[in-house]
Amino acid sequence: MITEPLPTTLDVRKAAVRNATLSGVLVLSKLDRLRPLLASDDAHIEAHFEFDRDEENRAVIALSLTAKVEVSCQRCLQAMPVELSGESQLAIVGNDEQAEQLPGRYEPLIVEGEMCNLWAVVEDELILSLPFVSYHETNDCKQLLEDYSKPGPEEGAGEDNPFSVLEQLKPGN
Repeated sequence: MITEPLPTTLDVRKAAVRNATLSGVLVLSKLDRLRPLLASDDAHIEAHFEFDRDEENRAVIALSLTAKVEVSCQRCLQAMPVELSGESQLAIVGNDEQAEQLPGRYEPLIVEGEMCNLWAVVEDELILSLPFVSYHETNDCKQLLEDYSKPGPEEGAGEDNPFSVLEQLKPGN
């Protein structure tokens, strides 16, 4: 298990020249865009970066990450644990034009200066790996699906149907 904190910034081009490898953990409280998407601040996030040069001498990064976070169940609105993981092949570019020139196997990582915010890169990847909707397993959910299929008190109670007036408009009535 990784316990060292991941540095916030790094000169990724120099790291690629040195074929550096970097691993570490992140603190959720510092990830301002991800934190509001989660149900609690209880999270464990690990990231692993491998910097290299490809056959065309591009600076590239192989990023893998794992995270244990809690999201809200869309049925019962209670917190539920989710394990996130992802792998990305990133190519370091300086602008949009260079990003358009990349082969399809790479995602562009636009780094305009020397330093790159590694935490922002990991945060982007985590946001992309979050499930679109989250539900507990049916038996584990606090809001049972049976509650939605039962007729409500207004259904079938013999009260006047608001559409009964339309019956009078039918031909032959």
